[in-house]
Amino acid sequence: MSKQAFVFPKESGNSYVSLTAELRKPLTAFTVCLQAYTDLTRDYSLFSYATKKQNNEILLFKGQKGAYSVSVGGADVFFKLPECSPAPMHFCVTWESHSGITELWVDGKPMVRKSLKKGYNVETDASIILGQEQDSFAGGFDKGQSFVGDIGDVNMWDFVLSPDEINNVYQGSVFSPNVIDWQELKYKAYGEVFIKPQLWS
Repeated sequence: MSKQAFVFPKESGNSYVSLTAELRKPLTAFTVCLQAYTDLTRDYSLFSYATKKQNNEILLFKGQKGAYSVSVGGADVFFKLPECSPAPMHFCVTWESHSGITELWVDGKPMVRKSLKKGYNVETDASIILGQEQDSFAGGFDKGQSFVGDIGDVNMWDFVLSPDEINNVYQGSVFSPNVIDWQELKYKAYGEVFIKPQLWS
């Protein structure tokens, strides 16, 4: 998938990509990074990780008025970003159980740290979806929350990347992702999803 992106060309309740992760034990920390390009002004999901016990085990979701929410174990924290013209954006979300510290990095810049689900373990029997938000395990899609645009460079680690490492990922480096690896991505695409060259460098 190097230099490629998934393209979701229109609003849909049945177009999505299901990712397969390498997970053997519950997560006590993680980092998820991805690139996205959209001109949507409504709510939409960027990354949805659901288990049979919890629909929003991990969720990166864009709400209205520039607010992004990060969910872990069904609890949410919110990050306010300034409104800007449509452009490709790079996101990294980090979380650690020991402190509950949750970070959202946008285009290599950190938002103010928040705290979420201290002491929690993220379960591993997961349905990981791009393009839709799961209101049930591997389903419950609402086309009004579907993603329209391009998503690529989706990588996930079972630890928190350092600020220097996150900046290097933003600049195009990759540090051997051990949960989801975009270079060796295991996935299934459903509905109208296309693979096209990335529109970002």
